[in-house]
Amino acid sequence: MAPDDVVSSNPLRAVVEVIARALVDNPDAVRVTETERRGMAVLELTTAPGDMGKIIGRQGRTAAAFRTLVALTAEKHGKRAQLDIRD
Repeated sequence: MAPDDVVSSNPLRAVVEVIARALVDNPDAVRVTETERRGMAVLELTTAPGDMGKIIGRQGRTAAAFRTLVALTAEKHGKRAQLDIRD
């Protein structure tokens, strides 16, 4: 599936994948899975163990910004979403 196909089919997942791949040293290890919980999309982000610190950032600032971006993207598309970062 081409990157443009991902954006058109699922914008939330695309936002998470594009940003996560840009932040980490090993972009091929980035995995995003989506599930539904209580009417809300739950995106789970998994990276290589050494890249987890880059996703979380200092004092969790990068992770907080990432979660805000996901929530805003979801709201724009009339949905609710949450980002879970898995180690």
